[in-house]
Amino acid sequence: MGNEALARELIAMAEEDQRVLADGLGDDLEARLAYRRVVSRNADRLMEIIDEVGWPTISLVGAQAAWSAWLVAQHADHQLCLQRRALELMASAVERGEAEARLLAMLRDRVAVGEGRRQIYGTQILYLTDGTPVPWPCEDPERMDERRAEVGLEPFADYIARFTGP
Repeated sequence: MGNEALARELIAMAEEDQRVLADGLGDDLEARLAYRRVVSRNADRLMEIIDEVGWPTISLVGAQAAWSAWLVAQHADHQLCLQRRALELMASAVERGEAEARLLAMLRDRVAVGEGRRQIYGTQILYLTDGTPVPWPCEDPERMDERRAEVGLEPFADYIARFTGP
């Protein structure tokens, strides 16, 4: 791994994101605002990092920190320009074996949903009123599991089972 300090910073950003995430998705307005501040600050910093070093690849920062960079981009829904840039850079990194294809697939779906388009892999979930999770609209849903397998994602039925519990 090439950049220990950057790796530590990215991991700390993801840890902070995860620490405030659960409360940030609830009904408490202050907690939601706190989560939004964390996500925005992390996204701004990730954009600076990308400007300085490009996409934080596995060989540059290690697998955990590369995952952390993806998480920051994945959660930056209000900063679609960052998500689009991360998608482009990450796609190139995947081609070189420097990023995970399954994470790229999730970011690709996130950007598609953010742009009002159909997702490809069925990774973005919409909860209905009765709590039954269903994916956002997906291109060619009959082939979704085939596409998921190509990038290392589990079958959709297994994925959705994690949302519904035992």
